[in-house]
Amino acid sequence: MIDEKLLKLANECEIELKDIYDNVEDISMYNSLKVLNVFKNNNISTNHFYTTTGYGYNDLGRDTIENVYKDVFKCEDALVRSQFISGTHAITVCLFALLRPSDTLLSISGKPYDTLDEVIGIRDNNSSLKSFNINYEQIDLLNDDFDYKKIEERLSNSFVKVIEIQRSKGYSTRKSISIDKVEKVIKLIKRVSPNTIVMIDNCYCEFVSKKEPTEVGADIVVGSLIKNLGAGITSNGAYICGRKDLIHLCSERLNVPGEAKEVGPSMNMNKDILLGLFLSPNVVKEALKTSIFTSKILEKLGYSVEPKWNDERVDIVQNIIFNDKDKLIKYCQGIQSASPIDSNVIPIPWDMPGYDDEVIMASGSFTQGSSIELSCDGPIREPYIAYQQGALTYQYGKIGVLKAISMLEK
Repeated sequence: MIDEKLLKLANECEIELKDIYDNVEDISMYNSLKVLNVFKNNNISTNHFYTTTGYGYNDLGRDTIENVYKDVFKCEDALVRSQFISGTHAITVCLFALLRPSDTLLSISGKPYDTLDEVIGIRDNNSSLKSFNINYEQIDLLNDDFDYKKIEERLSNSFVKVIEIQRSKGYSTRKSISIDKVEKVIKLIKRVSPNTIVMIDNCYCEFVSKKEPTEVGADIVVGSLIKNLGAGITSNGAYICGRKDLIHLCSERLNVPGEAKEVGPSMNMNKDILLGLFLSPNVVKEALKTSIFTSKILEKLGYSVEPKWNDERVDIVQNIIFNDKDKLIKYCQGIQSASPIDSNVIPIPWDMPGYDDEVIMASGSFTQGSSIELSCDGPIREPYIAYQQGALTYQYGKIGVLKAISMLEK
């Protein structure tokens, strides 16, 4: 049961959020039209649902899906495969494909997400980029924007092979990065060092706005299919989109040099990948409305949130800064209790692979780790931030948030 006073407060919030919700609807309509036109232009039919096994030669559906993604991202080529186990895996494939010994990788959005620490070599691992003598540098954001002066100075000093930008905040306290800021910094990079490859980690950001990074000059962009573009339908996989020559390198790294995109069975995934993409503009809208509602009602209840309910949305992630370990844990437990799967499970902090701190994770989802479904997690470290994302429908998202708030009040 949800307290009547809380329900009344929720209704008041929704009335105040009408104009914000209308804008989210407008973006969803724009992206829905984009996707539908791409499906029509590629003549998608039931023939594209058929699958391959083994080597995966001549997989019509898989190859057409990659044309669809290419057109959605308005770029030269795409690699969309169920063989990617996560967004981190796809980023890893991309980095190892593009970088060679003595090359430099530069992150200009601060330290990347925790699961890349051992990939890069920030934490020791004999399979890291560092172990192959690939250099890593980073430039932190300045007041939640790029440090344009430092970036220009660094690029003027010596050649940087790959610049990495992580748009979503990860487990940091910074703001996520808008497409306008991405466009501005890419113009600077290409002016000072035109041969530097700009790679974007686009996880959680797809279809939140009307443009994707490849439309504003990014050379290559990476994301997961169990986040925005899978819409809760696609059960695994990831994508890499961008320049044709770079996609070729990535496909040879994922598969086999000399065979590249020609191999890789779709294993009954083609229909789910297409359906997920088709539904994703609407599902992203539902997740955004859930995040906005969360920000509004928790702010009214006196909690610190980021972004604010009326801020520009860049991704589907909503931060609640509890400054209290127990409240963080209770909130996540409340989200889990309102989940369709494993609602009886009580999440507790634990040592997850790839993370320095204990992490609490609420994810009662149909697909393990699917963060386009309502989920909430956070590292057990100050200032004890809950990172909430997803919701396949606004109604289920709203119920989950109200249940979590009810848990806080106990």
